[in-house]
Amino acid sequence: MAAGMKKLSNTFVWILMGMLIIGLAGFGAVNFTGSVSSVAVVGDQEVSVDDYARELQREQRALEAQTGQRVPIAQMTALGLDRVVLGRLIAIAALDQESSDLGLSIGDQNLFDEISRIPAFQDGTGAFNRDTYQYALDNIGLTEAAFEADLRRESARTLVQGAIMAGTEMPDTLRDTLTSYVGARRSFDWLTVSEDSIALTAVEPSEDELRAFYDANIDQFTLPRTKVITYAALRPDALVDEIEIDAAALEQLFNDRSAEYQVPERRLVERLVFANRDAADSAKAQLDINGTTFDALVADRGLSLQDVDLGDVTMGDLASAGQDVFAAQVGDVVGPLDSDLGPALFRINGRLEARVTSLEDVKDELRAELATDRARRLIETRSEEINDMLAGGATLEELIDEPGMELGKIDWHNGSTDGIAAYDGFRQAASAVTAEDFPEVAFLEDGSLFAIRLDEELEPRPEPFADAQDKLRAAWQSKRLQDALEAEAERLAGMLRNDEDLPEGIELTSETGLTRAAYIDAAPQPLMARVFDLAEGEVAVVSDDTATVVVRLTKTLPVADTPEMAALAEAMGTQLDQALAQALFEAFVQDAQTRAAPRIDPQALNAVQANFQ
Repeated sequence: MAAGMKKLSNTFVWILMGMLIIGLAGFGAVNFTGSVSSVAVVGDQEVSVDDYARELQREQRALEAQTGQRVPIAQMTALGLDRVVLGRLIAIAALDQESSDLGLSIGDQNLFDEISRIPAFQDGTGAFNRDTYQYALDNIGLTEAAFEADLRRESARTLVQGAIMAGTEMPDTLRDTLTSYVGARRSFDWLTVSEDSIALTAVEPSEDELRAFYDANIDQFTLPRTKVITYAALRPDALVDEIEIDAAALEQLFNDRSAEYQVPERRLVERLVFANRDAADSAKAQLDINGTTFDALVADRGLSLQDVDLGDVTMGDLASAGQDVFAAQVGDVVGPLDSDLGPALFRINGRLEARVTSLEDVKDELRAELATDRARRLIETRSEEINDMLAGGATLEELIDEPGMELGKIDWHNGSTDGIAAYDGFRQAASAVTAEDFPEVAFLEDGSLFAIRLDEELEPRPEPFADAQDKLRAAWQSKRLQDALEAEAERLAGMLRNDEDLPEGIELTSETGLTRAAYIDAAPQPLMARVFDLAEGEVAVVSDDTATVVVRLTKTLPVADTPEMAALAEAMGTQLDQALAQALFEAFVQDAQTRAAPRIDPQALNAVQANFQ
């Protein structure tokens, strides 16, 4: 009984958590004139201040653990989590009232049996120990009477829950229907009509044709909601020419990067180390008479080539072995030579020439880098001054007098990526700016300074016909090509319907036993859905923006008789049973709440939430 009750109780708790605040909208809100020991009364049951505070804190900790950051009560309230907690407690209280009305109780002996089975109350032998019981309750701030009363109520709720949910089964018809839908299969032939098979002559549309296409497809030429934004920007590139870089700074940066500019000669080397010189000599002798290979020696040692690969190394990296290795040719195996791990054979797999770069070769590059870096720092120092000017009432237009300052205007929308809108920082600022905002300094990813002002916000509107010419002509040509593809597809479809031979070079692709969820590369997305609408032998044309195909259904197949489909049917049946049981239980809880007529004390709720501030 205990195990069953525990299992049902766990299910009950999760269902109540999912119900959120069912029925709260109809609750009365009254002020209790007596004590503030409870935040709500449900029938004869009370939702205590302590219970509400404890559940609210538990919800807060769970959210903080999930997000990894502190969640104040104000944020929980904004998310409606305080109502979630209250709704959960009211649902539990309504079930307690229902259990009380039904006179349900597990009895003293069953209560003792439940308590005795809880591991926290047992001694080292597994037997119930009253001292351990008392100590455990003291640690969590509960009295025996309070704990046992809670356990009685929980057990009674579990009985009610079990009576409603146990044995609930959805009719097999729904399970079988869903399984048949998911597992149904089709076999079909199909072919793709490609642009290569269409011979279109070059045609330029007349203005009347373009106007008609524009009017018929105005949705394609509708501009999104747009913000007209004026911006001022100070970019490092605009200041670079003002900055002088002395020769000493260039030489210092060049020397700091000597490892990058002065790269010594290197070799790609593998090293196989042996336990002693005799073993290494023996291996080298076998190589010299072609009795083995370097790869075989590595494999015989239980190693892989990755284990012996040193990568690219300089002569100094190889110590005393460096001279011999660098004197060898690519593909040679040299040794045995001393290494820090013992005698070894070295195979040379490649040669990388030394790379020497002079200061003169990279002088312009280094000068531009230093100038840009100093320009960024100069912009940072000027940012406070510019921000003060804006705060003092200066307009963006007045900033143009500042050296290097750029003034511009942009029609910005969510898809804008041109010009200054290529920067994430600008897009974020443009998205958030309102007509009430005053311009203030912000920075872009490259160190540029900018400030923006929203001049106007335009609702979605048709793009003027004259401005849409390039886009309009491209769309007209695309529609012309699509029409030609579909016309060719209909011609081929007619040949299939009449059992005629297809033109030379065009072949059908056959698919066997595919379900609705099957994916076919290079096929239009609606293909599988259309296939399942066809009767055997029927031919159809399916098209989208990616492809145009002709398809003929050859065979309708039932659900495959496989262990996987049997498991799917069983899982689907279980899920439907659980869904029905949960729906019944939720309906019962909502009815119990309605009949219990919950009353909420807003002052008590506010008092509890104030303690979280």
